[in-house]
Parts: sequence; C-alpha cells; structure tokens
Amino acid sequence: MNPFTHATATNSVAIEIGGTAILLESDDPGFHAMVKAKYPGFLAAESHDSCSLRFDVEVLGEGELTEDEDVHVWREFDRWYARRGDFRAEFDLQSGTGRIRQELNPFALNSILRIVHTIYLASRGGFLLHAASAIRNGSAFVFSGVSGAGKTTISRCAPDDAVLLSDEISYMTKNSGQYGAWGTPFAGELGQPGSNCTAPVAKFFFLEKGPQNHIEDVSRAEATRMLLRNILFFCDDERLVRQVFDSAYDFLEHVPVYRLMFVPDTTVWNFVEEFDIACPTNT
Repeated sequence: MNPFTHATATNSVAIEIGGTAILLESDDPGFHAMVKAKYPGFLAAESHDSCSLRFDVEVLGEGELTEDEDVHVWREFDRWYARRGDFRAEFDLQSGTGRIRQELNPFALNSILRIVHTIYLASRGGFLLHAASAIRNGSAFVFSGVSGAGKTTISRCAPDDAVLLSDEISYMTKNSGQYGAWGTPFAGELGQPGSNCTAPVAKFFFLEKGPQNHIEDVSRAEATRMLLRNILFFCDDERLVRQVFDSAYDFLEHVPVYRLMFVPDTTVWNFVEEFDIACPTNT
C-alpha cells in the first residue's frame, strides 16, 4: 500500500511561504483553527493545483510521542523523514505528498515547515537563513548574524516606510539569476511574523554591534564561512550538503556582501540607504 495514499479530510488549509504553498489536510478541527490563528498572513487558496506539497495530518494526544527526543532528519531513497519529540513527518518531493503525525501545538508545525522548506529550496538554489530582512524603496536589505548580533535590534530600528520581512529567518530564492528575499512567519524576539511579500536583494550585510555605523568589505572566504554558518540546515545528507554549498557560492557571486557594524538606533537605516545610493547594485 502506498503510504501517501490520500485520505479524505474534512478540514484543509494551505500555508504559502516564499511563493510555495503547502496544503495541510486533517480531520481535526482544532488543527485547522490553530493554523489559521498562527499563520493569518500566509494562508493561501486551498487548491491541490496551486500547492507544491500536500500533507495528510494526524493530530496525536498528549503523551503519545517521546517528549525529549531531539530533531532528526534523514533520507531513504527519494523519501525524507523528520522526527522530534512532538512530531513525526515523511514526504516525497517528487510526488509532492507526505504525512505528518504531531501533537496539537504550533511549535511542532513551525519546525516541520522549516525542515520541509529547507529541503525543498536546496534543489532550487535557495535557502532559509538566520537573518533579518526588510524592503525599502523597492529593494530588500538582508542582515545576517548569529544570536545576539543584532537582527531583532536592527528590525526594531527600521523606519516606518520599511516593510519588515523577518527579524529572525529570511527566505531566499533565485529566479532568472536574481536573488529575492521573502517574508516568513518565523518570528524572533519581536514575536510577530513578517509581511508576506518579496523584493530583489540589493545588499547583504553580516551584522556586528559597534560604537559607530561602519560598512566594510568582506573577503570571499570569510563571507562563505559566515554565510554557511547562518544557513538553516538539519541533516548531513551528502547530496543536500552539496546543493546548499553550491547555492551559497552562487549567492555570493550575485549579491553584494558587506560587514555592517552599527549603533543600535534609527541612524543605521539612513546610513545603509546612503551607502546603497553611493554603491548601487549592478544589474
């Protein structure tokens, strides 16, 4: 029997992140309500034709899974498996179908979505990245860094005319040789999802807090090391590792990358804008 055989569900809801819609089908009304409450700005039309992936979801009672199990992701042939204390998931990207067994909590689904999108993006030249990002004057500016580097701080300092995409995890895609940044519902310390929109990446910055606003070049070797450190990655599958490496190298070939040391106040955004005007992105 095909483990991905479709089962009729009374409730379905689709979540669209980065232009990719995932249909979730479940006969549990609580799950349906939870998704609508958690992802209000990222709900898509509930159509099989418009969704890249479809999951049948089984909601489990409390205590049915091992609570203290860490996340584990692996591949067997063309099927991917992911598990943690509060969920079990498997999916096949070729058929676009999968199954999820999870407890009724948004943290489980949030983790599953990150894992699925990470794997889905890898073969398409994109990746999920620990980075804040925002759109200003039609261009996206991306600010990457480890915890404490200032992603949430620079998001809080954004001017009113900036559209926040994320203060924690940004969605990077490649289309016709150009990279774009998309908003995600994966919030950091701000506790609020980003806007569900996109713009081409104008500048990419590695963040550091400092005594003054300052931008400097970064060597290719250092940029590669820091970028790979900040890309979300959940398993050591050889093929996936190679795809992520290739995407990172290509990204650095197409997007201007700098180090930004900044004072944690609103002056940093005017400083970035002035730098962007003085050093326009080549197209």
